[in-house]
Amino acid sequence: MGRFTRLVMLVPLILFAAASHAVDRGQYENVPDDVRSWFKGVHSPTGVPCCDISDGHRTEYDVRLGAYWVPINGLWWQVPERAIIRNAGNPLGEAVVWYVNLRGNIEIRCFVPADAA
Repeated sequence: MGRFTRLVMLVPLILFAAASHAVDRGQYENVPDDVRSWFKGVHSPTGVPCCDISDGHRTEYDVRLGAYWVPINGLWWQVPERAIIRNAGNPLGEAVVWYVNLRGNIEIRCFVPADAA
């Protein structure tokens, strides 16, 4: 099998695995509808959906030299400017971060501060 054929077969499996991780399996049944809708409706500044309630993590945060930092798996990570969402509101009153772990490297996709307008 050629490289291209293997790649074509591998990409759908990766996408399926990523999608299957972001599933509400009923563990959020007690979440109010407005909060659930907010989680599902938040988009990054580039217009990409931040995912779903199962991917957003409530978090504490720190501001260092004007940059947001969040703890993930025991380490503090700087939030990239492209991930900060300042205009989505925040019905929780707590900061929320959406991230993925890519081979041990954390990639922060979205971040809503606790006081987002």
